[in-house]
Amino acid sequence: QVQLVESGGGSVQAGGSLRLSCVASGATSCMGWFRQGPGQDREGIATRDSDGIPVYAGSVKGRFTISKDNAKNTLYLQMNSLKPEDTSMYYCAATYRPECTYYAPALFGFWGQGTQVTVSS
Repeated sequence: QVQLVESGGGSVQAGGSLRLSCVASGATSCMGWFRQGPGQDREGIATRDSDGIPVYAGSVKGRFTISKDNAKNTLYLQMNSLKPEDTSMYYCAATYRPECTYYAPALFGFWGQGTQVTVSS
């Protein structure tokens, strides 16, 4: 069983930046970031497969960057040019599968507890 612990959320003004971190207790393969606002469906925003290839949802492409430090078993999400609509709870997810996709959350077997991001206008 792999545990994921996110950190780095907070409050920021529009146009600002935040970097989220997700520490995994064990080795996984494909990992990703999701978000869910109150009363909203879970939205996949970025994944990174076992070859390190990132894929982004259109809503964050060009603003967010997913990366991983394998030595630290830590996944990151650098978020730039934040907008009020980015306000949400952000979740890290992982799977033993070598490939995954942000629009299929059922592929991920491990989830973190989430970290809140609030962007004010």
